[in-house]
Amino acid sequence: MRVFVTGASGWIGSAVTDELLAHGHEVVGLARSAESAAALAAKGATAHRGTLDDPDGLATAAAAADGVIHLAFNHDFSDYAGAGRTEHTAVQRMLDALEDSGRPFLLASGLASGVTGRPVTEDDPSPFHGADSMRGGSENLALDHADRGVRSVALRFSPTVHGVDDHGFTAELTRLAKRHGASGHIGDGSTRWAAVHRSDAARMVRLALEKAPAGSRLHAVAEEGIPSRDIAAAIAAHLGLPTVSIAPEDAEAHFGWLGHFFGMDITASNTRTRQLLDWTPTGPTLLEDIAAGAYARAASA
Repeated sequence: MRVFVTGASGWIGSAVTDELLAHGHEVVGLARSAESAAALAAKGATAHRGTLDDPDGLATAAAAADGVIHLAFNHDFSDYAGAGRTEHTAVQRMLDALEDSGRPFLLASGLASGVTGRPVTEDDPSPFHGADSMRGGSENLALDHADRGVRSVALRFSPTVHGVDDHGFTAELTRLAKRHGASGHIGDGSTRWAAVHRSDAARMVRLALEKAPAGSRLHAVAEEGIPSRDIAAAIAAHLGLPTVSIAPEDAEAHFGWLGHFFGMDITASNTRTRQLLDWTPTGPTLLEDIAAGAYARAASA
């Protein structure tokens, strides 16, 4: 299958690209720079130069592919609303290009659902609709096209997709611990994060491309929820630092932009995803990765 992958040179996207190529698929990856294009070529993929701000170019690439995996997003926290509107437009144009084709459109999403008191399941719909909502309401936008001849699938990734040299939330927590001389959690540290190893996430995406039915919501989740105090303690143990509790009112001062996310309870089930795809996560756990030094680069930054 010839697959157009946005975010193909990113943290998750590069692993997805490797997984697809290893299983006989052809990858055309969106590349914003000459360096990204060269990295894709070195893997055996083809580069399509462009950005999310070029919806016509995205539509052209989508129309020429047998399927699309949309993993890119502009994480600009200085204009998050604008990033959402860009996302909405980009997704709409690619969906337009695939309408009535029966081809797959897989879209990266998150686990935010408005559900409280229990893990999010694949049956829980996203509450976000429209260009001005979270991530431009792109999950619902995509799933709405399941009735328009697009095999649209929502890929809901854990807040931490971990592995060696991860540069996401856990890496930032590691940098903050090094900077402050202590690894912090908020309050009693009872809030939890779902987690998945990068290799498991990439395999789930490839299986979803090959066999997930239209309208599916899939959870890239291996661990349902790890208490934030355990994450902080693992970072502290690896760095040889103490663990400290940060009062909720001081979270922003200590954690910066990450304070809001680290204080959230983001747990999710993977039962339906495992059954639908015959997918079993086999990678290391988050705490195992931290202990093994997966975040050594973040600690030295």
